[in-house]
Amino acid sequence: MHVRIAEEKINEIRQAVDIVDLISDYVQLKKQGRNYFGLCPFHGENTPSFSVSPDKQIFHCFGCGAGGNAFSFLMELESLSFQEAAIKLAERTHIELEISAPTFSKETSASKEFSKMIEAHELIRKFYHHLLVNTKDGQHALEYLLNRGFTLASIEKFQIGYALNSWDFVYKFLTKRNFEPELLERCGLIIKREKDETYFDRFRDRIMFPILDQKGNTIAFSGRSLGADEPKYLNSPETAIFNKSKILYNFHLARASIRKQQQVILFEGFADCIAAERAGVENGVATMGTSLTSEHIALIRRNAEAVTVCYDSDSAGIEAAYRAATMLAEAGSHVRVALMPDGLDPDDYIKKFGAEKFNKEIIGSSLTFMSFKLLYFRRGKDLQNEGDRLQYIEEVLMEISQLDKAVERDHYLRQLANEFSLSLEALKEQQRQLYFAGKKNNRQQSTQEPYKSFVPAKQIEPLKPAYYNAERSLIYYMMRDSGLAYQVQEKLLGHSFHIDEHQAIITYLFGYYEDGMEPNPSYFMDFLKDEKLRRVVANIEMMSMKEEVSDQELSDYINQVLKYQKMLKIKEKEKERQEAERKEDYLTAAKIAMEMIELRKSL
Repeated sequence: MHVRIAEEKINEIRQAVDIVDLISDYVQLKKQGRNYFGLCPFHGENTPSFSVSPDKQIFHCFGCGAGGNAFSFLMELESLSFQEAAIKLAERTHIELEISAPTFSKETSASKEFSKMIEAHELIRKFYHHLLVNTKDGQHALEYLLNRGFTLASIEKFQIGYALNSWDFVYKFLTKRNFEPELLERCGLIIKREKDETYFDRFRDRIMFPILDQKGNTIAFSGRSLGADEPKYLNSPETAIFNKSKILYNFHLARASIRKQQQVILFEGFADCIAAERAGVENGVATMGTSLTSEHIALIRRNAEAVTVCYDSDSAGIEAAYRAATMLAEAGSHVRVALMPDGLDPDDYIKKFGAEKFNKEIIGSSLTFMSFKLLYFRRGKDLQNEGDRLQYIEEVLMEISQLDKAVERDHYLRQLANEFSLSLEALKEQQRQLYFAGKKNNRQQSTQEPYKSFVPAKQIEPLKPAYYNAERSLIYYMMRDSGLAYQVQEKLLGHSFHIDEHQAIITYLFGYYEDGMEPNPSYFMDFLKDEKLRRVVANIEMMSMKEEVSDQELSDYINQVLKYQKMLKIKEKEKERQEAERKEDYLTAAKIAMEMIELRKSL
C-alpha cells in the first residue's frame, strides 16, 4: 500500500488513540496496579501474561515477548502495514487523513489470494441471500425456513441464503467477474471433475448459512438440503481462509454481548445457535462440526470468564459436553452445564416450549460443573448394585478432593452422605486421603516432568549479569532524554554495548534524534522497523524505573558497561599470556601478567 501520511497526522493519531481502549476490543483486560493484564492474543496461554500500560501507551507479553504500541499491535495482530494500521486508527479516532488510499481488504494480510478468496465468498453470500428473500427461485426455501420457526429478522441478521439447483451457476457468476477457476476450487466454492477437468458448483439447491471469521469476513458456507439429499448439511472444506478448529460460529455478532455479560453460551451446532438467538440468547456461539479445540478455548478466554455449555442430551452430546467443560475448566474458565431433556436439542426445545422456558429452565437452571459430574459419573451404573455404588462414590470423592474451596468440598460431601446414608466423617477422611495422595503424586510428577503451567517470563528468567541490566537501564533513560543519550555516548569512550540488540537500538535511537524527533519511547517504536527490536524496547519499557536518574546512578550504569569491557580484555590477555608461556616466552608472559594486574586494579 503506497500512501504517504503526513507526520503531523501520525502524531495526531498517536495522541488521540487510547491503547487500553483499542486492545480491549480484542482482549479481556483487568486492571492490576497501574497496568492492565489479559491473555495474550499472539500465543496460547491460560495465565494472563499480556500487560498494557496506559501511562506509556505500550503493550508487552512476558510469555512470548510481543510488544509495541497501538500501531504495532494492529500490524502484528491483523497483518497490516504501518499505513494500513494508521488508516484504521484514524477511522477509529475520527481523524481526517485527506488522502486517497488504495482499496485493501479490511482485515486481510497482504496476500492477494487470501483477499480474492474472501471477496469471492462475500460476493456469493450477498447473491445467495438475494435469491432467498427477493426471488421466485428462492421462494420455496424461504417458506421452508419460515415454517421451521425462522423469522425474517434472523434470516437477515445471519444473512441466510439459497443456492440454485444448478450445476454451474456459481462457476459462471464468479468467473465472469475475473475470478480464476483454480482459485475458486482452492477456496471450496467449486469442484473439478476428474474426467474432463471441467468445474461444477459445490452447493446446489441448499439453504446456505454463511460462516464468518472473527473480523466479519465470509470465509465458508454450510448448506442444508431441502429434501432427502445427503448429506443433510454440506460444509465448505478447510481452506487457506477457513479452519474450523479456529472458528466459532456467530462469534463476530455475539462478541459485544459476550464482553458485556462476561459469559459465553456454547452450542454444538449453528442451528442451535440461531434458534437460541431468536429466543434472546445473544451471547451464543457454536463449534463448526468439530470438538472444542485449544484455539476455541483461547478465543473464549480472551473475551469472557464464564462459559455455559449447552449440548444435545443424547449420549454423544453428554460425552462432548463433559470433554468441553473439562477443557474449559482446566483453562481457567468458570464452567456451568445446561442440561437438555432427553431427545431434544436446543432448536427442538425452543420450538416445543418457547423462548421464555428455554431461558429460565435450561440456561437459567444450568448446573455447576461439579453437579454435572455427579450426574455424568452415574451413567451406565446401577447404584442399587454395591460394586457400582462404591465405584461411583470413589469417583465422586476423587473429583471433590480436587475442588479448591473448602466450602464446596463440604457441600458435596454432605450431599453424598445424605443420598447414600453414609457417615460424613468417614467421607471426609477418605476425601482427605485422596487429596493428600493427589498432592504427593503431583509433587512427584513435578520433579519428573517439566512444569506445564504458565509462569510469566519475567518471573522465570535467570538472573542477568550487571552489565546487561545496566545497558537496559541506560536505554530506558536515553529514550526519554536526547541530551542524556549523547552524554552516555561520550562517557562510553567509544565502546559499544555488549548485547547486539541493545547496540542496534541505540544506533537507531541516535538516527531518530538526528531526524529531529522528540524523545518518546512509543514514537521511537514506530521508527524501528525490526519487530525483534520493538519487542526488546517494549520489554525495557515495562521495567519499574524511577522517573529521573541521578548523576551517580548514571555513572554506576556506565561503569558496569565499561567494567565488563575490561573483564573481556583481561580474558583476552589471559589467553595471550598462556600462549606466550607455551612458546616459553616468559618475558612477554610476565609483561602481560603486569597488564592484567593493572586492569584488575582499575575494576
